[in-house]
Amino acid sequence: NTLRGNINCMRSREGLMYSTILGPQLAECFPLIELDQTDSGIFDNVLEVLTLAGRSLPEAMLMMMPQAWENSQSMPAELKDFFRFNAALMEPWDGPALVCFTDGTGVGASLDRNGLRPCRYYVTKDNKI
Repeated sequence: NTLRGNINCMRSREGLMYSTILGPQLAECFPLIELDQTDSGIFDNVLEVLTLAGRSLPEAMLMMMPQAWENSQSMPAELKDFFRFNAALMEPWDGPALVCFTDGTGVGASLDRNGLRPCRYYVTKDNKI
């Protein structure tokens, strides 16, 4: 199960985490993932950890749900470098077909990078989704 693989990878990182702000109290934050919730809730736990660690919401989303970048001929080199760097930090999160997100200032959405799951949306006459 790919979700189980993502969970196991995140749990294995807990032993390597440290915080100059929290110090030994960081251990009280573990486990980072609450297993008694939905797949979406578990995804949200990881997204929250990444944003609390200082990453912007769009950056955290791109880390968790990167575009299919490795074989893209049209993607700019800088963007490929971003995805390559982040691929070394964490594996893509498998599962969600579509995730919409906001930080109260901006809004975004990310589709399943493999294109395996359809998503429906409407564009209104005034060009809103």
